[in-house]
Amino acid sequence: MEFPTYLFSFTLILSALLVSMLAIYIMTSIKELTTSVVFTMWCASIWGFFYGLELISSTLVLKLLFLDLQYFGIAFIAGFWVLFALQYTSYKSEKFYLILVMLFAIPTITVGLVITSPNQTFFYKSITLIQEDNFTNMVLVKAPWYYVQVAYSYSTFLLGLVILWRRFRHSNQLFKTQTKQIILAGSIPIAFNIFYQSGVLRPFDTIDLTPFSFLISFGVIGASIARHNLFNIKPIAQNKIIEALTRGVLVLNAKSEIVDFNSMMKSFLTGSTTIKPGDSGQDHFPNHSEVLMLMTNSEEKCIRYELEQEGEKRNIHVEKIDLSEEDKSIGTILLFEDITVQIEINEKLKFQADELQSLNNLKDKYFTIISHDLKGPVFGIKELIHMTNTGLVSQEEFMDMLPEVSKNMEQVAMLLENLLAWSSSQLKGGEIVFPQEFDIQQILIQQKSILERIAHEKKVEILIDGQAESQVKADKNMIELVVRNLLNNAIKFSENGSKITIRTLDTIDFVKICIQDNGIGISPENLLKIQNGISFTTTGQNKETGTGLGLILVKEYIMKNNGHLAVSSDGEKGTKFCIKLPIAVS
Repeated sequence: MEFPTYLFSFTLILSALLVSMLAIYIMTSIKELTTSVVFTMWCASIWGFFYGLELISSTLVLKLLFLDLQYFGIAFIAGFWVLFALQYTSYKSEKFYLILVMLFAIPTITVGLVITSPNQTFFYKSITLIQEDNFTNMVLVKAPWYYVQVAYSYSTFLLGLVILWRRFRHSNQLFKTQTKQIILAGSIPIAFNIFYQSGVLRPFDTIDLTPFSFLISFGVIGASIARHNLFNIKPIAQNKIIEALTRGVLVLNAKSEIVDFNSMMKSFLTGSTTIKPGDSGQDHFPNHSEVLMLMTNSEEKCIRYELEQEGEKRNIHVEKIDLSEEDKSIGTILLFEDITVQIEINEKLKFQADELQSLNNLKDKYFTIISHDLKGPVFGIKELIHMTNTGLVSQEEFMDMLPEVSKNMEQVAMLLENLLAWSSSQLKGGEIVFPQEFDIQQILIQQKSILERIAHEKKVEILIDGQAESQVKADKNMIELVVRNLLNNAIKFSENGSKITIRTLDTIDFVKICIQDNGIGISPENLLKIQNGISFTTTGQNKETGTGLGLILVKEYIMKNNGHLAVSSDGEKGTKFCIKLPIAVS
């Protein structure tokens, strides 16, 4: 017995020192991810180191001293094992400090009893020193607190094993295999201790193999972590990465059972508010068939759906990542992202882009009108005056040209009026509407009088059939411009010697005004442009030109005054514009 005992003691002490140095290396190189496993390794080292010294000591005093020191490792090793299991599975709780108190209450009492009771009367009823073949050992008769500490250690170690297994039993094969290996490493020392306590396995009679098995098991775990090989703390790192993501992460196995998820994922659930590994993924999306299809349909890679929670609608984008091993599907990762804000930003950017484009078009249109429609008549008049002053054109010739010049200036005046009105309507905020009550009949007579001379030149007769008796409520200046544009267009496209008829009629809530000519009509394409507010230009019967602004203003001003515009045209019967304006309520 002499050689095996001293050999066992030396191996135990050396193993304890190696495991302790390995724990220091892990703590300094990997740091925060391995705190609990480092302390567990130190507890095993303290137990094994001082047990080795106890075995080779020959006096009772030294043996009791080393036995006392062993309890600093024995008491706390089970508690740190549970902490390792919680840290490995990324367990989080607001009551974590309460858990710490519950875990280390009994170990703290144990160490306190060891310190205050030199002869360990709370742990052993009697301690006897015996001599066996030049080897001195102690025979210990257990006291009540010894069984309390053993029961605590067994139950706490079992708790750690359950935590590990429940967290990773539904995980993919990599995590499941490595968790089984960790569980096996934690189970072996407890099995050795049970065999020792029951007397089933005692190869050297009074020698306890439990400290040696702890050193071997946690040495393997520590070496694996240090080398980043077997365990590589992947579940810890994986969960920290998943928790750091701003997207919801849902990991499913091949049966669509939940393997893993992050806390953000809970905000995307529509079924049960409680989610845990092993649940069917389909149970949490009962009202969203598109998500269920994504889980089961291998061809789909991403979807978008609308999620309503507490009366608030959110737009959710889901991306699918297939997991495979040796060309065999083993699961799926679904990434959920709330894109509501992103969509709102995109819509704002699109609106701003459209607004900028509209302003750019406004600028282009403005300069085109100024450079073409205004520049020609104005420069023509300037040149005529210059030629008259220099004698190139006589006074009689000038007087002959004056009616044509007057007609052009009237067109320029109307163009300027339309241009200013249109520019004002296109600026941010648009024109302000000032509604007032007035008689539409007076507006029609006034505008007919203004355009009478132009109509007379084409021998076009303007007839007003005023049957409406109600007054309208609208912006008077805007309606004057509307009537003037419609009447001017009717004159422009009417044949010489034709008639233009203006009729008014009272209807329910509106006064209807229709202006009808017998001109060349409007093509279906241009009718559609009027309806959509798109400008276009056509040449009149006598080659009169325009800018395309008039009808755009007509449509905008009628809408701003809560009215309606209807246009009908026939190539043989001309065009009919009908507008409805609200009746003034007395």
